[in-house]
Amino acid sequence: MKNYSFLLLLFIIPLCSFSVHKYYLSLTQIKFKPEAKSVQIIINVFMDDIELALNKDYNIDLQLTTKKELPNNDVYFEKYLRDKLQFTIDGTQKKFNYIGKEYENDLVYFYLEIENINQVKTIKINNKILIKHFPDQQNLVKTSIGKTNKSVLLNKDETFGTLEH
Repeated sequence: MKNYSFLLLLFIIPLCSFSVHKYYLSLTQIKFKPEAKSVQIIINVFMDDIELALNKDYNIDLQLTTKKELPNNDVYFEKYLRDKLQFTIDGTQKKFNYIGKEYENDLVYFYLEIENINQVKTIKINNKILIKHFPDQQNLVKTSIGKTNKSVLLNKDETFGTLEH
């Protein structure tokens, strides 16, 4: 009996040490393109997290990447992003254009653009993506303006960040 208990412990201990840990992180990449006079934004989030948030917020069933996926899901994605993201460039709040989305593995990539931007010295972002549903959510924002790269990590306690270039 002692041998059985010992073998059981040898089997269970390694399993416990590899418990699944879920990270709640989004990445927002902001790049100023002077030749296009625009700020281009790529946001990536975990597919299951964004699906859960939109399903709860809008009382829908997106069923992403299945045959039952809602055909008009871009409407919900755009509405959600407009509600959770605000950009201020050089002291002026700017609206973004929702270009679209793309799925890759377990991520959703959103593409946004702010047009008619001649220069960028300061970008202020308010990013509340997924924070309502995931208290441990962190939103990493990275900017690339010319040769300068900056980043800020936002969370439920600090949803605003300012990046000066």
